[in-house]
Amino acid sequence: MKSLAELQAIREKMQSRVNMRSEGADVTRVVVGMATCGIAAGARPVLNEFASKVQEKGLSDKIVVSQTGCIGLCQYEPIVEIFEPGKEKVTYIKMDAEKADEVLERHLIGGHIVEKYTMAASGLK
Repeated sequence: MKSLAELQAIREKMQSRVNMRSEGADVTRVVVGMATCGIAAGARPVLNEFASKVQEKGLSDKIVVSQTGCIGLCQYEPIVEIFEPGKEKVTYIKMDAEKADEVLERHLIGGHIVEKYTMAASGLK
């Protein structure tokens, strides 16, 4: 970085990718675990994939992508939790960017949970 203006441009770009606004009751939230364990397991590409695809597909008004700290299941990182209005939370485990793209297409857009990546499919509750 060479200037404060360049830093500001980077900040604005990232804020538009990871929507940090307060969401209403009708917005789906995608929460990626970004504690040290999640980052070490590869959560950053997962967060970036969700954020960029939501932005790219013009879904920012319906889907909010955010990050959180430790979810408490380090051995299953990267973990993604999806909160849809009026539905039970869905927890995806051992995610990567390709799986994130599939979850976006099939679950968030298509409405079908990708069972094989869920915590429930691994025998966890």
